[in-house]
Amino acid sequence: MSMACLELSKEVKLKGEDVECTKDGSVDLKGNPAIRETSGKWVAGIVILLNQALATLAFFGVGVNMVLFLTRVMKENNADAANSVSKWTGTVYICSLVGAFLSDSYWGRFKTCAIFQVIYVTGLSLLALASQLYLLKPKGCGNRTTLCGEHSTMEVGLFYVSVYMIALGYGGYQPNIATFGADQFDEQNPGECSSKVAFFSYFYLFMNLGSLFSNTILDYFEDEGMWALGFWGSAASAFAALILFLGGTARYRHFKSSGNPLSRFGQVLVAATKKGKVEEPEYEDFYQGEDDEDTTGGRKMLHTHGFKFLDRAAVVTSKELESQKQGDHNPWRLCPISQVEEVKCILRLLPIWLCTIIYSVVFTQMASLFVEQGDAMKTTIANFRIPAASMSTFDILSVAGVIFLNRRVLNPLVKRFKKCKDDDAGLTELQRMGIGLVIAVMAMLSSGIVECYRLKYASNDCKHCEGSSSLNIFWQVPQYAFIGASEVFMYVAQLEFFNAQAPDGLKSFGSALCMTSISLGNYVSSFLVSIVMKISATDNMPGWIPGNLNKGHLDRFYFLLAGLTLLDLVAYIACAKWYKNIKHSEKIQEHEEEDKCEV
Repeated sequence: MSMACLELSKEVKLKGEDVECTKDGSVDLKGNPAIRETSGKWVAGIVILLNQALATLAFFGVGVNMVLFLTRVMKENNADAANSVSKWTGTVYICSLVGAFLSDSYWGRFKTCAIFQVIYVTGLSLLALASQLYLLKPKGCGNRTTLCGEHSTMEVGLFYVSVYMIALGYGGYQPNIATFGADQFDEQNPGECSSKVAFFSYFYLFMNLGSLFSNTILDYFEDEGMWALGFWGSAASAFAALILFLGGTARYRHFKSSGNPLSRFGQVLVAATKKGKVEEPEYEDFYQGEDDEDTTGGRKMLHTHGFKFLDRAAVVTSKELESQKQGDHNPWRLCPISQVEEVKCILRLLPIWLCTIIYSVVFTQMASLFVEQGDAMKTTIANFRIPAASMSTFDILSVAGVIFLNRRVLNPLVKRFKKCKDDDAGLTELQRMGIGLVIAVMAMLSSGIVECYRLKYASNDCKHCEGSSSLNIFWQVPQYAFIGASEVFMYVAQLEFFNAQAPDGLKSFGSALCMTSISLGNYVSSFLVSIVMKISATDNMPGWIPGNLNKGHLDRFYFLLAGLTLLDLVAYIACAKWYKNIKHSEKIQEHEEEDKCEV
């Protein structure tokens, strides 16, 4: 127990009460050690989960129909609209790096979440206002039958300013709210540790439940041309999320920011380079740092093998020994081994992270090409028309069902097979991510097969091609269900993996890595669409993804993605076998006990 907690305990005991502080170093809003019973846990966790659900409802109220808004209101063609959505979604997630950097380095997670949510609400309100006053002209345009008129440069500019404010606000907020939620559980406490693992699954579930409302109710209004109403609904939801988040302020647990990580990384690289010819010592001879020196903003990490060149940054030469005796320490020549391990940790994460990008290319099709494909199928049942974007409801239902099966059925079976008593001894994060890639291949194969049959029953002489195929839109259910199942194994595992394996001072950065893979996946998707169209649209051929999908071969693009994902799976397996887990000094005994589990 820290000295601050002991002093706090004495003060409370004078009042006749007992107090227990958290053991993970978390503090309250005033900077005092967090009291276990009156802070964090599921009370704060549920507030954050509800906040996430409302914020996600607002985001998907805009994002899920963005491709249709661009084609019907902004008058872009299918390929350009798909590219625009990919670039915008990519920007959303690339902004997560900005939020993570500010959070880990300066502001802390609570302040960062609050500021970016304000930007988010402002962007949504501006979009709703711009749509109502300027973009939806003539009145009633933007539905399936009435396209909107031309827009001035100012009106187009206002649209893009608003949507990229949304990208900045949601992107900067998203990785920090996931990590901030995990902060509410003390991993040094057995009961709270298991709750922390469960939190990530519930976090992803609530995120999908939030999008369920936007994918059904808001999507229906927008598809019927009531875009302004849908956007105002999103703005109201985001505002409610902000108020709810601020309402839980007194209950939250916080971690102090650790300073600029770029300088710490630079110190290790510079120190290692300067000592390029120094021989490597034994482990005991590495510089461990002073007892009160906390360069990484958290627990000290143990030395690991690999990236041996960097170990030289922690080698104490005779020159540094003399400087230490004189009380002079230059961090650009000598770094604690824990600081060196922080750099190694990030370098080990990068290959795993790179292997998740192709999966994100598959995932992003759900918001673009899946919608365009569904819009060209039979979308009516009796007199009721099903909006193509609302088919993502089956993705959400799949996510909810697979999360339940994973936690209640699959994990207990794996635990029994391993003969291990650990409550969390199910499939590892890396194993689950590999399963997610396999299911992603199945999703693309299913999409390609459905497209083959859609083309078989399609009319080639349509003008806009909405509903031009007699194949029912419900044939898309398997591909959405496969995507949902793969999300649980890939994205939930990613959140857990990057949060657990990132150094203590870079937890938000760990969550941002997950979102950045989605970002790059969107950019890669946009690049692939452009390359495919450039190659396939030759000799007067319309290409694979033309404005009239009935004259193209979207099925070939889906099969291409299936092949790329299969290759990515092979590379991922190699990287996963090579990866070594992070090691903290107080977790040696815990890891040794895990190694005793029988397979």
